[in-house]
Amino acid sequence: MRPPENTPSELAVGCSPLGDYHAARSLAESLSLPLLGTVRPRDVRDYPVLLFLDEHGLGLQVTGKGAPGPVRAEFVTGKAGYRREHGGGTGQLIAKAVGLKKARQPLHVLDATAGLGQDAFVLASLGCRLTLFERSPVIHALLSDGLSRAALNEQSAPIAARMALQSGNSIDWLSQAGAGAADVIYLDPMFPHRDKSALVKKEMQVFRTVVGDDDDSPALLEAALAVATYRVVVKRPRKAEPVRGPEPTTRIEGKSSRYDIYSIKAFPAG
Repeated sequence: MRPPENTPSELAVGCSPLGDYHAARSLAESLSLPLLGTVRPRDVRDYPVLLFLDEHGLGLQVTGKGAPGPVRAEFVTGKAGYRREHGGGTGQLIAKAVGLKKARQPLHVLDATAGLGQDAFVLASLGCRLTLFERSPVIHALLSDGLSRAALNEQSAPIAARMALQSGNSIDWLSQAGAGAADVIYLDPMFPHRDKSALVKKEMQVFRTVVGDDDDSPALLEAALAVATYRVVVKRPRKAEPVRGPEPTTRIEGKSSRYDIYSIKAFPAG
């Protein structure tokens, strides 16, 4: 996901009285963002969004009265925690798309557009080894914080240990990696939201304040196809056009999204 050019003027860093002020200051310096110190997001007027540290960790928080709660990379509680305990195993659509039922050995999956890491966490919980790239520095910071907190929890720590977060742009990494650097490459590019009447999830509303659409998805797909050993999987809204490039080999459809699968070669038998 690409941060818009105006991100610095849209965003600042703050913390609650129970947040880690020194971590907030370090984050503001590393991202070249203003540091507001200890604030209440509802009282902030000059910035529409904060990177906000409180006792629960780092979140992306819309400011002003009546704003929704923070968006976090959360792997211990909430949706990820529920899926860890009650998920559908290899019967889940993403597991089928990646090929877990066909693979006889644990897969190395490169998530080239990691976002908040929810899909990567599902795959790691099923035994995959994940390499994650997230090029937006803001979302990367959220994901790093979420993985650090997951590593401190007894149930989620073994899963987080299989998730290695890298810095930088995945296209740059893929262009330098040799063929076979990952068994499967997973892409979930930010899709332009054009339906003005649709109710957009809280995460998307906040993301689009600081993160732009992935306009270079065709280049990312091309780079991924040159590197993946077995397949490239692209997650799309169910009715969206495929990413420009080769036709998918097959598709797996869910209620709201689908997985376009680009097969390179079959998984080894036995």
